[in-house]
Parts: sequence; C-alpha cells; structure tokens
Amino acid sequence: MSRTVQEQQVTPLELFFDLVFVFAITQVSGFVSDDATWTHLLEGLAIMAVLWWAWVSYAWLGNTAGSDEGAIRVVLLSAMGAMLIVSLAVPGAFADDGLIFGIAYFAVRLLHIGAYALLAREDESLRGVVGRLAASAIPGALLLVLAGALDGTPRAICWVAAIAVDYGGLAAQGVEGWRVQASHFAERHGLIIIIALGESIVSLGLGAGGLNLGARVVVGALLGVATAAALWWAYFDVVAIVAERRLQEAPRDEQVRIARDSYTYLHLPMVAGIVVFAVGVKRTLEEGGHLHAVPATALCAGVALYLVALSAFKRRNIGSWNIPRLVAAAALLALAPLATTVPALVALSLVALVACGLIAYEVTAYSEARARIRHSTT
Repeated sequence: MSRTVQEQQVTPLELFFDLVFVFAITQVSGFVSDDATWTHLLEGLAIMAVLWWAWVSYAWLGNTAGSDEGAIRVVLLSAMGAMLIVSLAVPGAFADDGLIFGIAYFAVRLLHIGAYALLAREDESLRGVVGRLAASAIPGALLLVLAGALDGTPRAICWVAAIAVDYGGLAAQGVEGWRVQASHFAERHGLIIIIALGESIVSLGLGAGGLNLGARVVVGALLGVATAAALWWAYFDVVAIVAERRLQEAPRDEQVRIARDSYTYLHLPMVAGIVVFAVGVKRTLEEGGHLHAVPATALCAGVALYLVALSAFKRRNIGSWNIPRLVAAAALLALAPLATTVPALVALSLVALVACGLIAYEVTAYSEARARIRHSTT
C-alpha cells in the first residue's frame, strides 16, 4: 500500500470508538475517588496505562488504514464491545472482576492484531510489523488474564510485567515497516486530550451532584473549569500546532519515531495527569473541610504531571525544555502538603492560580512568537 498523497481525516467510526474510552477513563477516576487511598491511586494508574495502550494501538491502526471500510469497520465495532466490558470491569480489575477484565482486554488486543493481519495480506511491508506487534501484545494481554486468576502480590507482579512487556516491546522493536499520516495522527491525539479534559468536567458535575448549589459549590465548579481551561490552553494554543508541523516536516523514519515518542508515550502522562486532577477536583467539591493526603496530592500532582509531560513533549520535538512550565509544576508539587492543611476550596484556588498564572505569563512573555506560530500558514 503506497503512502497517500492526501491524508485521511479522523473518521466518525474512530470518534464513535472513542466514546467507549471516555467511559473507561470515567470509570478509572471514579474507582480512585470513591476510595481515595494510595493503593487505589496506584491501581488506577496501572489500569490507565493498559487502557491507554489499547486505545493508542487502535489509533495506529486507524492511521494505517481507513477504519470506515470493509472488515476493519467490523473489527473496530467488535473491539468496542470488548472494550465496553473492559470498562465495566475497571472497578473490580484488582478484585473479583479481574478475570473478566483480563479476558475482555485480551479480546481487544487480539482483534487489533487480527485487523493488522488483514491489512498485511495486501501490504507486504506490514507483515513484519504484525509479527512484532503480536510478540508483545499477546504475551502482555495474557499476563493480565493470568493476573485475573491470581491475587495479592502475584497479581501485582503480572500487572507490572504486562505493562513492561507492552511499553518496552514497542521501544525495543524499532520503527521498521511503520508509517504515519501526520495530520490524522496529531488530530487523533489532540481529540483524546479533549476527551480527558471533558472527563474532568464530568467529575466536577459528579462531585457537585447531590450538593446544595451554594456559593462554595459554584465557586469550586468555576475554579475547576478555569484550571481545565488552562490545561486546554497549554496544549492547543501553540504546542499542538508546533508538534503537528514538526511531525509533518520530518523524514519518514523520523516521523515514526516522533509519533512513537511524542504521542504514544508522552501523551499518556498528559492524559493520566488530567485524570488524576479529576479525582482531586471531584473530592474537593464533595468534601467541605480539608482534603486528605491522596485527594490533595491528586489535585496538585495531576496538573504538575500534565505540565511536565508537556515540557518533555517540547523537548522531544524542539530540543528544549519549557522552563516556566517546569517551575509551575514544581510549585504545584510544593503545594501538595499545604493542600491538606487549608480548606479544600482554598487548595483548589491555589492550583487554579498557578495554572492560570502560567498561561497569563506565557501569553505576555511569548506574545510575538505565539502570534507568529498561530498565524503562520507553513
């Protein structure tokens, strides 16, 4: 299959598939916030890591072949069903529903490999890719099936091994045979950031649900939206534009490496940071007094993780770190202990102040570069 001259657009079926992922990450944030302990936070991050790998695998599939045609359409719709069962099993993935989670996840990954095998029948260059994909995807998914049949430490070891096999396997396999349609790939990942930010708004609504709509809830909701808006601005105002252009202009092999590093790997901590922040903001609205250690850490460290990932994103694409964002991330981490000693609304106010203050500084300090980037046609 030759590389198309005009790149494909994100299809309605891909967006339809993403709706299941919306539910999955909502399940993760709900799982952690309903019992906000360190163990649940770590388990939630592990679940997020395997869910992300499933989603990003299908993002690569859609980037390789149009997902609205032929057998690929049937595979994607079938994978949606399996992914829905995975999502339903999220709250019990480390408990009674672990085996259901593992089997459904294995089905999601197997359908993905099957779709690539269908494409490889007509595309010789993809045959080696399919073999390398299967070499890490199938063992990784089988480890999660095994984890569902175990308990305690053996289960945790299987989860760690499964994540290591998937993430390490991609890094070790190289990029031979892969290809990227830059605009489609960048847009696909931009949309998943929107989805994660939308989940944080949903968490705001869930946190306010059942509460009297007084001044505390109204102010808390507005502060949460302001922080989410700052996170949106930090990605879409300039960063997404520069990254897409860098991806488009790179040589073919470098394109694939950038796609792997900047999008497949570095977008995970961005999405995870938003989900962790969503846990903190939900508990902030629910708790009228002081936040406990885990929600307070989630509130501050979630935004910090997002900003550090964005800075690493710039480092991978441009070659330099974003110092103001690293400073803001450090300030947020320093706020985490304080967030347990002040009222929850004050803690959220401080997080919003740092996030919005960062955006105000960048708009002022980099106004000329920002205008040049945003209004340039090349």
